[in-house]
Amino acid sequence: MSIFIHPLNTDFRDRDRYIANYIETLKNLAKNDIKVVCYNFMQLIDWTRTNLDYKLPNGASALKYDPLAAAAFDIYILKRENAEKDYNDEFLQEVSTFFKSLSTAEVSKLEKSILAGMPGSRKLIDLEEFKKNHKTVLAISKNKLQDNLAYFLKAIIPEAEKLGVKMAIHPDDPPFSVFGVPRIVSNYEELKFLLDACPSPSNGLTFCSGSLGASSENDLVKIINDFGDKIHFIHLRNVQRNENGSFYEAEHLKGSVPMEKVMKAIVEEQIKRNQKGEIVNIPMRPDHGHVLLDDMNRQDDFYSGYSLIGRALGLAQLSGLEMGIRESLLS
Repeated sequence: MSIFIHPLNTDFRDRDRYIANYIETLKNLAKNDIKVVCYNFMQLIDWTRTNLDYKLPNGASALKYDPLAAAAFDIYILKRENAEKDYNDEFLQEVSTFFKSLSTAEVSKLEKSILAGMPGSRKLIDLEEFKKNHKTVLAISKNKLQDNLAYFLKAIIPEAEKLGVKMAIHPDDPPFSVFGVPRIVSNYEELKFLLDACPSPSNGLTFCSGSLGASSENDLVKIINDFGDKIHFIHLRNVQRNENGSFYEAEHLKGSVPMEKVMKAIVEEQIKRNQKGEIVNIPMRPDHGHVLLDDMNRQDDFYSGYSLIGRALGLAQLSGLEMGIRESLLS
């Protein structure tokens, strides 16, 4: 079960009321035997991509993030005040050249790609509304955002524990600041902060190999080994990182994420739980998939990144990988 939590509202007089409503939702979920809740604490938007239809050499389509295109949106479309100060002169020149090379249609495509970053809705965020909310978000520092998350966790986790509900926060995607907006669930230290903010079996993680894997600084195997008992939900996908900071959604078994090592660490965590007599099931899904074959003809039927055939292919690949690793470890 996924619930989107938007940490945008800064009126502290209302937050306890919203938290009370959230706890009531958790009670209703628990009554219906939904005991794992994936949520995020990303400000303004959810995952951010600059191209929702990046063509691969094999003809398939993938999601892509390009820092050059993101900066062009930031400076020339969003027109964030003093945005240029976040980039060096050489990069700013590249951004200017890039933006000037875009046609009107390409500018519109870039804008729509970014404003589509709110999974669960096919409706684009209105640009003017986005700008308004963006100004509000920029007034919230990283430290304050972490304080807000800690306050939220201390309020809801004790109630979730009573209900037997496992809360699984999703990492930021991408795992670095975009448009000047801070991220607080992007790396090992930030994961440790939120887990330490409210120690409980119910305060846990959604391990998303693609979100965390978009940064070369994240050691995914170490994250699993150190926080394995707090992983309550798993999203497995791969990304291909490039030297210029861009990345695209790769095939599930190919890319910059060492999927075989990640899978081995996950299986070992499950075996460890089994040896302790615990329930070993950890819900998993093959996250994001390429658009290929017949899905090309019905892209209006699914949200970007959530194609049917591409994710089914990913599930088959990951299932085979898991079976092989499990057999090798238990034989």
